[in-house]
Amino acid sequence: MSNVQTQISVVLPDGSKRELTPGSTGADLAKSIAQGLFRKAVGLTINGEIRDLYTPLTDGDTVKILTPDDKEAIELLRHSTAHVMAEAVQKIFPEAKIAIGPTIEDGFYYDFEIKGHSLTPEDLEKIEAEMKRIAGEDQRLVRHQIPDVDKQIAEFKSQGEKFKAELLEEHRDHSPTMYLMQDKDGKTIWNDLCRGPHLPSTSPIKAFKLLKVSGSYWRGDEKREQLQRIYATCWWKQSDLDDYLHRLEEAEKRDHRKLSKQLDLFSQHEEVGPGLVFWHPNLATVRTIIEDFWRTVHKRRGYQFVFTPHIASEDLYKISGHLDSYGENMYSAMDIDGMPYRVKPMNCPGHIMIYKSRLRSYRDLPLRMAELGTVYRYERSGVLHGMLRVRGFTQDDSHIFCTPQQLEAEINGILDLIEMMMDTFGYTYKAYLSTRPEKYIGTDEEWTMATNALESALKSRGKDYEVDEGGGVFYAPKIDIKLYDAIGREWQGPTVQVDLNLPKRFDVNYIGEDGERHQAIMVHRAVLGSLERFVGGLIEHYAGVFPTWLAPTQVAVLPISDRHEAYARELYEQLCAKDFRVKLDDRSERINYRIREAQVEQIPYMLVVGDKEVEAKGAAVRHRRDGDLGILPFTEFVERLTKEVDEKA
Repeated sequence: MSNVQTQISVVLPDGSKRELTPGSTGADLAKSIAQGLFRKAVGLTINGEIRDLYTPLTDGDTVKILTPDDKEAIELLRHSTAHVMAEAVQKIFPEAKIAIGPTIEDGFYYDFEIKGHSLTPEDLEKIEAEMKRIAGEDQRLVRHQIPDVDKQIAEFKSQGEKFKAELLEEHRDHSPTMYLMQDKDGKTIWNDLCRGPHLPSTSPIKAFKLLKVSGSYWRGDEKREQLQRIYATCWWKQSDLDDYLHRLEEAEKRDHRKLSKQLDLFSQHEEVGPGLVFWHPNLATVRTIIEDFWRTVHKRRGYQFVFTPHIASEDLYKISGHLDSYGENMYSAMDIDGMPYRVKPMNCPGHIMIYKSRLRSYRDLPLRMAELGTVYRYERSGVLHGMLRVRGFTQDDSHIFCTPQQLEAEINGILDLIEMMMDTFGYTYKAYLSTRPEKYIGTDEEWTMATNALESALKSRGKDYEVDEGGGVFYAPKIDIKLYDAIGREWQGPTVQVDLNLPKRFDVNYIGEDGERHQAIMVHRAVLGSLERFVGGLIEHYAGVFPTWLAPTQVAVLPISDRHEAYARELYEQLCAKDFRVKLDDRSERINYRIREAQVEQIPYMLVVGDKEVEAKGAAVRHRRDGDLGILPFTEFVERLTKEVDEKA
């Protein structure tokens, strides 16, 4: 009696089943459903994992055929276009050696070693043209299992492909594969070590753009080979590519580093070191307003303000576990009286010290501590970026100590605060529940309890959220809030973490109603995150046009000529007395020049004072966006300005 299987059954997304012959691939499945589906198919998912279209199926697989209409399919397009780019580079520069080429948000990059040549914009144009030629050849991307790893390593080395050889040696026990680029006759034109998946062929690759070249290091190690990285983007349709390039142009206009030069906001200096920000008066004013607002809303919600030292004994971070789990991001120890000290990378151990300074009762809880605490963390120089990625920054750090019964209410209170503050700054946002990572401390039971409390608070609000599996920090699960700015970009925003580990390490407890000691729960949270990153993001969100309540200068008073200066100064002094931020520009330049300059400085209001205004005891009001508003009585203008500031419009 034969045991040969004559049919296999696979499950489709709608739950229906399809019978196929053994050895059938995703392409065979697509054909069996509809020829139109097969013609559009670019890949598939098998049991939720993206795979090549020609991957063999097995009995019981859950299979979804992917077309360009499916969100997951863009990964296939970008990964495959990266290979086309690498093939084009090596066609134009035969001496080029390839490193890695992963997909990233909205595109991909590829690293190359090209000794003796620095890539130019003209080179990118040539590479693009060659990519179009390759894509037009409809080359097939064929998965090839490497049968003899040692032989393949030797071949890579003989070709000078040292990076491929190193990667293959590292992954020799992981069933390594290559992808072969083949022409219509099945001849291999090019290959790369890769686990895939990819498109079946290059024909769908049409809408792409090489964006820029930057420097990089092999494995991100500054002691290893220096490489050239080409960044690129690609989309299924030219219209999508055009939209993306338009967004890039808009983002370029909003670049906080460029706007800083125009508006005199901040600086960084080689003499001081990278990743350290100097806030100029204009931006320091914005920061001060934000900090005052932050303190006001926190005071109303029962937070108590604290300050902690900038350095601490290394012993503190041994107890907290940061030295073991986070040591690579901490600055080297300094010797003080024979004891090793560290510059603080976070504020939480300091807040625990304040909590433990005396015995706490359940009646003292919840205890909410808040600090605008400056911390220092090591970041590689290659990732530093203006105010958005720095080495020294100030966190709006708060820690809540509470009982298990109080936990969910405290989380909801934090989420209420986040919602109010993000609405004030004009951000929309989305929540992510980040769960236990592979490397963690604490027990599984503690992680489950903490994760459930976060998820319960999210569910009770009735708002959509996504689960980020493994996205938690080593000591706690968390809620991450991603902000969306005025042009739809996503920014890292507030975070809420439920920590049962530090309280255990530091024996953070309270006396319960039963007279016994109980371990407290500690909630870490930041609403703004780092002030540097938040304000840098605000500059881009507002394109440098800060709303009136935040603007460094709210009003410019502009007398037309010398005879109007006395009245202009009177208006200036009255506005200053009401705590508005005002500038009196009585220079001898023509009035139109001074108006244009105030406009460039993005000052919300200009009060132009001439004969008519002096006579009417008013001012000709100009708005930076709406233009001439006419002559208004001064009291009416003050009411308008007051309302706009008070409402944080």
